[in-house]
Amino acid sequence: MPGESKVDSVDQDLLNREEALQHIRLNLARAQNRMQQQANKKRSEREFNGGDFVYLKLHPYRQQSVSSRGNQKLAKKYYGSYQVIKRVGPIAYKLALPPGSKIHHTFHVSLLKKYQGSPLNTLPITSPGDYVSEEPKIILARKTVKRGRISATKVLVKWSNSSLEDATWEFLYDLRKRYPKFDP
Repeated sequence: MPGESKVDSVDQDLLNREEALQHIRLNLARAQNRMQQQANKKRSEREFNGGDFVYLKLHPYRQQSVSSRGNQKLAKKYYGSYQVIKRVGPIAYKLALPPGSKIHHTFHVSLLKKYQGSPLNTLPITSPGDYVSEEPKIILARKTVKRGRISATKVLVKWSNSSLEDATWEFLYDLRKRYPKFDP
């Protein structure tokens, strides 16, 4: 501490050091305050009650169990709507996810977005047995195309429960993988 030394130069160094430390502490407090204000600009106060409906933000390249898509970059950001069961802690909520979903049911508030509208307008949850399965019925045409550096065969497929106008071009290799019993 200044004034404790008998040598004036040491006493002056201690005074200078104490002033520098006070200046550094003041600048550090200002910088922390500025950083806190900038971080809080992006935050919004969100609070949900049990029974509310919310959208859930998922990273599609990480969460493949909810939706699988060929091009993950173009997948939806928000899924739902899901009902909030209860609040778990100050910033987490437990959601009622559909049975069979392979993700945890507790989420941070930043991943939730308030659902606007009536929850009655939501689509019902369907199970895999509820879908009408379409099988390839007949191949109408073939063509050879480039797939990367190799040539691949594309076929025009008429599906079992569709009209001729709904026929689609599919890669023969992919078609055989999806429908191994179909022999064109």
